[in-house]
Amino acid sequence: MSIFREIPPTAGFPVYWSDLLSLLKFQKYRQNLEDDFKKYLGVDYAKITYSGTAAFYFILEGLKELSPKKTVIIPSFICPLVPLAIARAGLKVEVCDIAADSFNFDLKQLEGQCCAEDILAVVPTHLGGLALEFSHIEKIARKYGIFIIEDCAQSLGASYQGKKIGTLGDFGFFSLCRGKGLTIYEGGLLVTKQQVHKEVIERKIKTIVKKDYFSEGLKILELFGYALFYRPFGFWFIFSLPQIFWKLRGNKLRAMIEDFKEDFAVHGVSGLRKSIGHLGFHRLEDEIKQQREKADYYLQGLKNLKGVRAIKESSLGQGTYPFLTLLFDDPVKRNRFLDAYGNCGLGVSIIYTSVLTGYSYLKEIVPQKEFPAGSFLAERHLTLSTSTFLKRGDQDRLLEIIRNYV
Repeated sequence: MSIFREIPPTAGFPVYWSDLLSLLKFQKYRQNLEDDFKKYLGVDYAKITYSGTAAFYFILEGLKELSPKKTVIIPSFICPLVPLAIARAGLKVEVCDIAADSFNFDLKQLEGQCCAEDILAVVPTHLGGLALEFSHIEKIARKYGIFIIEDCAQSLGASYQGKKIGTLGDFGFFSLCRGKGLTIYEGGLLVTKQQVHKEVIERKIKTIVKKDYFSEGLKILELFGYALFYRPFGFWFIFSLPQIFWKLRGNKLRAMIEDFKEDFAVHGVSGLRKSIGHLGFHRLEDEIKQQREKADYYLQGLKNLKGVRAIKESSLGQGTYPFLTLLFDDPVKRNRFLDAYGNCGLGVSIIYTSVLTGYSYLKEIVPQKEFPAGSFLAERHLTLSTSTFLKRGDQDRLLEIIRNYV
């Protein structure tokens, strides 16, 4: 462990002080981030929201005007905020297990669930920067007249069959939270291509979103703190130190920042924070290119290594790899490796601690069933950072550790 040099576990983009200072001089930067996304994704409607969860919640509220159906299908291994948003919208959660050794849906199970009369929407989740096998999901959803809401929180810039994810279904939402690539510290994005959907969503947002000057002011201060501490020399103090504290207190969920509640914030985002995103937008493709190169270096270094394998992009997709996900054959070995090297400063981590049924606060929201593939992934996965701060020497060191361990 190194207090003064720790690599973040995901490839969040740094915020530069030059960007922050430029806002004091150039008012022309204000409010252009939504236009950036419209052009980049090829959509007519893009809305910046307080978080990716808020964006998802607005979509659900809009769908309630478009259909009387009440049930939303989500994968078994996903951020716990997703079912919380569904519950807050007054809708029901149905969980579909994932396919073995991947983030894709178990398609056979998905079709069996989609044929029920009350299914409003299905939520394909593009985890780890990897696009799902979308054509199969779309075929099932269209067959039964079900809306498709793409969860792209971790995968801005990924594509499937040459098209950007988030634009393949009826709606898409992204996260602009710290550590999620392009960031405004806490933020989200909602997109849709359909005019009728745009009109419904815009009405809902105007009804729900209120200004909260105190909270927004706090986020601006935190954004300045992010610019200062989201660096290898400061990351230990803002991430690892709180993590150690909460682990010692026996609060594993808070240590992993997974202690979520249903009353998540939905207030508006200031022009200043949107401007920060706009100023960093030109770095998006270059950062993704570097992430892919680092993931490929890991993949080459781990080739033919027994006992561990990587979850990779499909032949039809192009991923962004904000981290590379590995699967250990033995969950005991995974746990021992995580205990030994999770705090070594080289960006070793996990995505989520559990399959959805493992979160006690979701007990009344998520059906309590067995999801073997989701549980398999939760117990055996590990992530390797592709952060912009990661150097080739860091990768070589970590590859040597993994080879020797496995």
